Amino acid sequence: MKVYQTNEIKNIAILGSSGSGKTTLAEAMLYEGGVIKRRGTVEGKNTVSDYFPVEKEYGYSVFSTVFSVEWQNRKLNFIDCPGSDDFIGGAVSALNVTDTALMVINAQYGVEVGTINQFRYTEQFNKPIIFIINQLDQEKADYDGIIAQLKESYGSKVVPVQYPVNTGPSFNAVVDVLKMKMYKWKPEGGVPEVLDIPADEIEKAQELHTALVEAAAENDDALMEKFFEEGTLSEDDMRAGISAGLIQRGMFPVFCVCAEKDMCVRRTLEFLGNVVPTVDRMPHFKTTDGKNIAPDANGPTSIFFFKTTIEQHIGQVSYFKVISGTVKEGDDLLNADRGSKERVAQLFVVAGQTRNQVTEMAAGDIGSTVKLKDVRRGNTLNGKGADYTFDFIKYPNPKYRRAIKSVNESDSEKLGELLNRMREEDPTWVIEQSKELKQTIVSGQGEFHLRTLKWRLENNEKLAIEYLEPKIPYRETITKTSRADYRHKKQSGGAGQFGEVHMIVEPYIEGVPAKEIYKFGGQEFKISMRDTQVHNLEWGGKLEFINSIVGGAIDARFLPAILKGVMARMEQGPLTGSYARDVRIIVYDGKMHPVDSNEISFMLAGRNAFSMAFKEAGPKILEPIYDVEVSVPADYLGDVMSDLQGRRAVIMGMNSEKGYEKLSARVPLKEMSSYSTSLSSIAGGRASFIMKFSAYELVPADVQEKLLKAYAESQEED
Repeated sequence: MKVYQTNEIKNIAILGSSGSGKTTLAEAMLYEGGVIKRRGTVEGKNTVSDYFPVEKEYGYSVFSTVFSVEWQNRKLNFIDCPGSDDFIGGAVSALNVTDTALMVINAQYGVEVGTINQFRYTEQFNKPIIFIINQLDQEKADYDGIIAQLKESYGSKVVPVQYPVNTGPSFNAVVDVLKMKMYKWKPEGGVPEVLDIPADEIEKAQELHTALVEAAAENDDALMEKFFEEGTLSEDDMRAGISAGLIQRGMFPVFCVCAEKDMCVRRTLEFLGNVVPTVDRMPHFKTTDGKNIAPDANGPTSIFFFKTTIEQHIGQVSYFKVISGTVKEGDDLLNADRGSKERVAQLFVVAGQTRNQVTEMAAGDIGSTVKLKDVRRGNTLNGKGADYTFDFIKYPNPKYRRAIKSVNESDSEKLGELLNRMREEDPTWVIEQSKELKQTIVSGQGEFHLRTLKWRLENNEKLAIEYLEPKIPYRETITKTSRADYRHKKQSGGAGQFGEVHMIVEPYIEGVPAKEIYKFGGQEFKISMRDTQVHNLEWGGKLEFINSIVGGAIDARFLPAILKGVMARMEQGPLTGSYARDVRIIVYDGKMHPVDSNEISFMLAGRNAFSMAFKEAGPKILEPIYDVEVSVPADYLGDVMSDLQGRRAVIMGMNSEKGYEKLSARVPLKEMSSYSTSLSSIAGGRASFIMKFSAYELVPADVQEKLLKAYAESQEED
C-alpha cells in the first residue's frame, strides 16, 4: 500500500444497532476494495470484522475492528463498531478518532434504540453522519416508513440521495438522485448496470433531485447564489455542497444498500471517496492544556493510542492515530504519559487480524504496531519538538455490576491480572478491589457485557469464575445528639493501661456550627473549642473533631490517638459494619494516669466511647441513590414506570425525544442489580438506560430492620 498524505485520508466509523448488518457491509466494502477475494458471512464465522473467538461464539461484534480500503486514490480508514449498547466503548473510541459516521439501519426495523443512542454520540462529538438503509431485500423492508421516521426524529436535514425502485426479495435497483441514474444489479450483485431513470420514476426522482440540490446549496453561500441565478447545480457543485453540509452537520444524506448481496456498496464507496471530507478539513485535536494541533505531516511527530487488543501468538496489538507529523518504522519516540522511550519497530495497515506492513504514515492516518514495551490505551508517543498529551476519550458510566471470584482460591491473583489486561481491551469494564465490601467488583454496560467477560475467562484463559450478588456500600450516620464516656483500664503486672474519654457526638451538617452548651439529663456541658479539625472521609462525608479539653484533663499528645480510635470505629460502623459518615465529635473531658496512660489506652477509650455514643444518637443506615434515565418506546412506558416504582424509585419527570419517551428517576442501587436484564425483557430489547451516582439517603425503616437482622445473623455465623 502506498503512503497516503493527509489530504488523501478519510476516517469513517460504521455505527448501527445489532442486526443492522454492519459486519456484512464491512465485508462487502473490503471485497469491492480488493482487500479480500471472497466475502465471509457472520453465520460462516469467517468475516474480517468478527474474528475473536467470543464473537464467533455469539455471532455478535464485541470489539471494534479497524480496516482500510483504497478507493479512487483515497485511503478510507473504517472502524466497524459493535451494535449492542453493552459494547458502546468501541463506538465511543471510534468516534473520537474518525471524522464521519455511517449509521446503518435495518430496513425491517427502522430507527431502533441503538440508532438513537449512537446518534446521540455523533451529536456530542459533532461528527458528520450518513444514513445507510440496509437489508432492503427483506420481506418487511419499509424504505418510505424509515425515511418518515428519520425525518420525524432528525428533521429536514435528512436528505435521500437514493431510493429503491422496489423492496423485498425482488430488490435489485435504486434510483440515484445525485447522478440521476438508475443502478440495477444481477442476482449476484457487484458491478451494476447504469441505466436512464424509467419514465414512471422520473417525476419522483426529479422531486428528490431538486430537494438534494437545495440542501447542497444551503450549506455554501457561493453555491446558493449560483443556484438562485441558474436554478440548478452541476454534479461537482452538488458534491461540494454536500461535503460542506456534512462538515457542518447541516445535512444527513441517505443511501440504500443490500450488503449481503453486494448491491450499491460500490456506489456508496464512490460517494465516500468523492464527497466525505478528508482529515485536513475537519476540526483539530486539542491537547490536555487546550492547544490546537493541526494534522500537518511536516510537523513534529505525535501519535495517540486509542485501542488495544491481545491476540494469540502475537500479544498486544496497539492501534493509533497519527495526530501530527509522520511516523516511520524505527522511530524512537517518548511516551508523554509514562515517561518511557519506545521504538516503533513496525507499522501496519490492518484489516481485522490481517496486517500489511508499511514504512511510514502521515498525519491523520490510522494504523497499528506490535511489541511496544510500555504503551497503554490513551497514551501519546511524541517525537522531537512535540510535548503533547491527549485525554479526549470519555467513556459512559457502568450500569451493571457483579462481584467476581475464581472458583479456585489459588487463581485469585491470576484473575486480577487478567481483569486488568482485559480492561485495556475494553475500557468500559471497571474493576474495583473493594476493601469495604471485601469483594472484587466488576462493572460494565449490561448483563451480556459481563457474560462475555466470563466466556472469555473460562474459554480463552481456562479460568473458572463465578459471579455473586455484589454487596451494597451502605453508610451509617446519626440523627440526634448523645453523650458517652468510657474508661479503659488494664493492669497485669508492671506498667498498665489507663485512659478515660468523655465525648459528645451529633450529626455534622455543613455550615451548622457546634453549640456552646449541650444539655443531657438536666445537666449542662459547656464547650470551649480549643481546636477544630474537619476531615474529608475517603468513603464520602465528613468527620469534625473538636478538642474542648480544659484544665489539662487529657494531655494534647493523646488527642491524635483518640481520633485514631474514632476513625477505626467509623471504618466499621456499629450498626452493620459499614462506613460511618457526617459526624461531629466533641472531646470535652477525661482522665489520665501519670504512669499507665499511653496512646493505645486513649485509642481504645476513644473508640469505645464513640461506639456507645453513636448507638444512642438515633443511628440510621444510608443507601446509595442513583439518577437513572430510561429511553423507551411509548408503548412500553407504563410497564417500565410500574417496574421502576416496584424498585422504590422516585419518578422525577419525563419527556419525549425523537420517537422515544425519556423517563428520569432516582433509584436505590440495591434495586438496580438486575435492571439491565429486566428492562430488556419488558421492552423487547428496544429500551436503554444510563445511571449515575447521586447521593446517600436514609433507608426506609423496614429496610433498616432487615439489614440489622441480616448483619446480626452474619455476626453469629462468624
